[in-house]
Amino acid sequence: QVVESGGGLVQPGGSLRLTCTASGFTLDFYSIAWFRQAPGKEREAVAASNSNDRSTYYTNSVQGRFTISRDDVENVGYLQMNSLKPEDTAAYYCATTPGRIIGTWSDPGEYDYWGQGTQVTVSA
Repeated sequence: QVVESGGGLVQPGGSLRLTCTASGFTLDFYSIAWFRQAPGKEREAVAASNSNDRSTYYTNSVQGRFTISRDDVENVGYLQMNSLKPEDTAAYYCATTPGRIIGTWSDPGEYDYWGQGTQVTVSA
């Protein structure tokens, strides 16, 4: 399973780091993605990290502000979020799949295991 942590309330322009903690499997061999869902909106892919070559992908709205990474020793994945905006407010979910991403990184169907989510609220 995977469990997200690190969400909270932050002012616009602030930063947060989300953590995706894996248990029961070795994250090193898995691709990781972060999705988010705001009230009344569809789930949106934010970023992904491929298992084989560690290539990364970002949706346009977070490019240059968010960074996905992983620590294989600690068996965790991270989403560093800087220069946060009110429109980043959402529940954020970690998703994983064994091996490399086969199809489209932003397709929720690519991922087999999902966490319960952590809330990020950006507000003054």
